[in-house]
Amino acid sequence: MHVLILGGTTEARRLAELLLAELPAGTRVTSSLAGRVASPRLPPGEVRVGGFGGADGLTAWLRTHQVDALIDATHPFAGTISFHAAAAAAAAHVPLLMLRRPGWMPGDGDDWLSVGSLAEAAEALPALGRRVFLTTGRMGLAAFADLDDLWFLMRSVDAPEPPHPARMEVLLDRGPFTLDGERELIRRHRVDVLVTKDSGGAATAPKLAAAREARIPVVVVRRPPVPEGVAVAGAPEPAVAWLREHGGRPALGDQPSG
Repeated sequence: MHVLILGGTTEARRLAELLLAELPAGTRVTSSLAGRVASPRLPPGEVRVGGFGGADGLTAWLRTHQVDALIDATHPFAGTISFHAAAAAAAAHVPLLMLRRPGWMPGDGDDWLSVGSLAEAAEALPALGRRVFLTTGRMGLAAFADLDDLWFLMRSVDAPEPPHPARMEVLLDRGPFTLDGERELIRRHRVDVLVTKDSGGAATAPKLAAAREARIPVVVVRRPPVPEGVAVAGAPEPAVAWLREHGGRPALGDQPSG
């Protein structure tokens, strides 16, 4: 059996670990990474890096490499690949599952503004604060490039490229982050507004708690739409259970669930 994971997330790495540990010996697990991070954390099993060339290229890869099941465990904001995966899985007649961590929900004391895009976030910022903690990644900084009156603390794994805001300090770091660390960043840099994408998960959630404690507003970019009619799992463990049922090998159903 050959499983292709469209990965690059914490959940994708955990899923690869579970599949190799729990499925029968000889199961092939290939994780595909987009290659946008210079030094990614590699999952166990086989790894390929780079794009497929759209839905048609992914369809050809599924057929050529005799993939039995496709799991889209990409980042919630990697929207294009999810639609390519849905089209390719349908064309190649391969079962598809989307693995998506649940999004964040505001709690008591939160001051959140939900927006549909980075451009909407940039438009809202001047009315909310002057010193911005920008945690949306290094892609899409052009949306904030014209906000010359604002100062930005921009955190990402790799260094950004222009265009980006003129008044910007770059912090190269990778989660998981701690509440104490996020508190200190907000205090030391006198941050008065936070901008984030609704990535979900625990690794980067402490910034939300720190913003709540500091009583600063948070601009949250909503997730893009996902393909209709595709099965969705919220964690790696249910994804393993789905694979036992839909992976194309009757023997998988007889394996213990762990």
